[in-house]
Amino acid sequence: MKYNYYIADVFTKQIFSGAQIAVFPNAEGLSQQQMQLVARELNLSETVFVFHPDKQTTSRVMRIFSPLSEIDFAGHPIIATAFVLAHCGDIQLTDAITPMVFEQNTGPVNVNITAENGQPSFVQFIRKVSSIIDRFTPSDEELASFLSIQQSELDHKKYATRLVSCGVPYLIVPVWRYESVRAAKFNYAAWSQSTAPQTAAQEILLFAPKTPFADADFNARLLGPRIGIHEDPPVGSAMPAFASYLCSFEFIQKGTYTFAVDRGDERNRRSVLNLEMDNKGSDTLTIRVGGAAVMVAEGVMNIPD
Repeated sequence: MKYNYYIADVFTKQIFSGAQIAVFPNAEGLSQQQMQLVARELNLSETVFVFHPDKQTTSRVMRIFSPLSEIDFAGHPIIATAFVLAHCGDIQLTDAITPMVFEQNTGPVNVNITAENGQPSFVQFIRKVSSIIDRFTPSDEELASFLSIQQSELDHKKYATRLVSCGVPYLIVPVWRYESVRAAKFNYAAWSQSTAPQTAAQEILLFAPKTPFADADFNARLLGPRIGIHEDPPVGSAMPAFASYLCSFEFIQKGTYTFAVDRGDERNRRSVLNLEMDNKGSDTLTIRVGGAAVMVAEGVMNIPD
């Protein structure tokens, strides 16, 4: 069987930046085992397989696989899939904004595709999340030790370290400077000897409210015991927790906020995630995550029966 596929760079307008996602726009006939083998063969962070329960609607089913296993929910593949489906004509962009629904394993996700001259230029998806926030966190000495930074680099004036979970717990740590985020290195020995493992968080979201780029308000990076010391993985999965974290501070008053978060740098596949959040002071937070994408490659894969 021959299947067309596309590779897009996501959360970027610059080719060879952002996150690489592969999308098979017509995956009918593929089994779970075949999809897993394909994802392993491509060896990208995520590969998406799209199914069409009703081609007369703008609803699509998407199955997401890493090289190791199926993923129930992921944000980067939403941007990539909407962009690819619009690019290859599976979704017709007849209006300035085209709404559609992607069905992931965790449920439906509402998506809006913005078009310019009939081509996709921006994709945004909507999530409603509930969070649990805990102020019990490791000491400054412990934080600095397992992040390999100085205690003086930690921010205590505007923000504070907090544990936030929207299903997956993140230890969110603020620092003053962009350079601190980029230079940090995870120290597993110091982590294991600290109180951090007791928080149940396996990933640290380190961020700074400064970035040298004009199109972003925060720079963020994920570190942790399951992340390689030199890795700088996508941060999209942590954005609901980050938005909930921001809303947990009293100076963030009720209202709608728009901001952008970047990860990486010009040498390390920089991404820019655009976020909107509706802070109503309630247990549920509505966030909208959006970004651009660029097409990198397209091809045909031969998949055995």
